Amino acid sequence: MELTGLSIDQAPPIAAPLRFFLTAPLFGVLAGVLILMSDASVLISRYSIDSIIVTHAITIGFFAFIMLGSLTQMLPVLASAKIVRVKGVTLVSYILLSVGLLCMILGLKFDIKLFITLAYLMLGSGFLILILSILYAIKGVSHFTATIRGMLASMIFALMIVLIGTVLLYEYSNNSISEYHYILANIHSAWAIFGFSGLLIIGVAFQVLPMFYVAPKFKQFCKRRVVFLISIGLVIWLFLNIYAEEYALYAKLWIVTFFWAFATTVWLKFNRRKRPISDVTVLYWRAASIFLTLGSFLWIFDEFFKHEYIVMVAILIGGGFILSIMIGMIYKIVPFLVWFHLNAMGYMSIPTINEMIDKDLAKIQFVIMMLSLVGFVFAFYMPKILMPSAVYFIISMLLLEYNILAPVFIYKNTKKREPDFDMSAFS
Repeated sequence: MELTGLSIDQAPPIAAPLRFFLTAPLFGVLAGVLILMSDASVLISRYSIDSIIVTHAITIGFFAFIMLGSLTQMLPVLASAKIVRVKGVTLVSYILLSVGLLCMILGLKFDIKLFITLAYLMLGSGFLILILSILYAIKGVSHFTATIRGMLASMIFALMIVLIGTVLLYEYSNNSISEYHYILANIHSAWAIFGFSGLLIIGVAFQVLPMFYVAPKFKQFCKRRVVFLISIGLVIWLFLNIYAEEYALYAKLWIVTFFWAFATTVWLKFNRRKRPISDVTVLYWRAASIFLTLGSFLWIFDEFFKHEYIVMVAILIGGGFILSIMIGMIYKIVPFLVWFHLNAMGYMSIPTINEMIDKDLAKIQFVIMMLSLVGFVFAFYMPKILMPSAVYFIISMLLLEYNILAPVFIYKNTKKREPDFDMSAFS
């Protein structure tokens, strides 16, 4: 593992990111249960209430929790940009987002206006508190690396989609669906996938692939231009989508070209690693590359079929690409956090990062997850396999929760004994 360039003395308390990581799979389980409670034919419609609920249980409850939790840890370490009062900020944001998401699910599912109102107030506040804190921390960075530029662009898109999402929820709470509602919803979803999630993954990959996998570094063009070019493409797509929809396809082609190139680059870099040792996280990165390629091209072809396949696009890119990356990274980040914090406290006789999670159980979780994702795709044509796929998804999320709890138990049990060395003199 290459740790060059890390500012380990800036790391936040371990509880700050862990509470997000440990809660994310539980919302994944909830999403699976919601699928079981829904009608397969209803889920095919992207604007149905059931689809909106399931989508946000995953995108907010899993994606956002993992990404925001990771940023609270990675931003201080990678950029020496410490989030002000990180412990309090993350705790308040975590509570608001958790309760707000539950209110949203219950409010939309059972048409309870009070819960929907609480949802947009709490979700909006929870996201804004953490996003603005992250942006303020980035503001103080003196040296902007490619990873920091990716984080900054991602947070700007995150800020915009939160504001749009708040407006959309407000309209549901007042039964006042405007003529622009579905245009805003389209922008909200595309910017969430490609702007917030996609740009953050690309930016983090610039640092993570060489650091965790000893893969070749990205070329300077990728590091200096790709995030900017994708951002420009997303803004152009926004204006074309509103004012000249017949030309929006060209902006889509622009965006997809760079994401497909990223997927191909990731695949090739894993082939050229200096230490080609495979583990479950490598399998997730490779699977993500395949899903991103398929989803990106389907997003283009969907333009010619009046958006009949947009749900399948969301499954391929949201589930196959983003979810795979998130799970792959959490398998790396949680053991690293535990190892790092225990070492910082003077504990030396502890398992290595690679020993903290059962490799066989992690691979079983990967296989079950892939079966569920492939099942969701084919359920578009064979609705009967949606329910078994949802069951597989629930099982995979429960296994993920167990796997990431294992390093946490190591952390708690280790802290019960005296450190191997007294580190107080170095504080």
